[in-house]
Amino acid sequence: MNKKERYNKVIDWFQKNMPVAETELDYRNPFELLVAVILSAQCTDKRVNIVTPALFEVYPNAKKMAQAEVFEIFEYIKSISFPNNKANYLVGMAHMIHTKYQDEIPSKVSELITLPGVGRKTANVIVSVIFDKPAMAVDTHVFRVSERIGLTYRSKTPLETEKQLVKFIPNKLLPIAHHWLILHGRYTCVARKPKCDSCGLTEWCRWHAKEHKKS
Repeated sequence: MNKKERYNKVIDWFQKNMPVAETELDYRNPFELLVAVILSAQCTDKRVNIVTPALFEVYPNAKKMAQAEVFEIFEYIKSISFPNNKANYLVGMAHMIHTKYQDEIPSKVSELITLPGVGRKTANVIVSVIFDKPAMAVDTHVFRVSERIGLTYRSKTPLETEKQLVKFIPNKLLPIAHHWLILHGRYTCVARKPKCDSCGLTEWCRWHAKEHKKS
């Protein structure tokens, strides 16, 4: 099976078995999603969703959050990973959104990555989810699942993975494909012991074929 055939089979399976796939982060507007994605770095979406309601009640927009002291933001997010860094990022990001972008979330990756706490993954999430642009955000799940299945080969960085995925996945499917891979990695193709017995992709999965050959 060549790579194109594998992509076609995997995409077809996801389209039939996961026709709806979206972020599990709770948000009501672009600003809230940006905050939530920043907070979700090395932290579960479940934990972020516990923290954000109280945070958004007091700081519902960039203007309000830009006026906050870092220690005030810290008090709301101290139960998540790296709260000190993230509190600094949120205040800095909000200030930049308010002053440079007049409270509007930028729609370009090149602009988003200039914001504190926003890397390429976060920027790609925003442009794909909010602006429905063809972008592939690569987190640990996407990186792991893509390599295991065989969608990527010997990728060493998220950017390498991104480039390989966007080469073979049609632009119109990139926004949902990001969520397919994340959700598959979160609930089926988990890091320590993938649940191959309940996975519908084993027929085309390179990792499963190799493990099955061993046994």
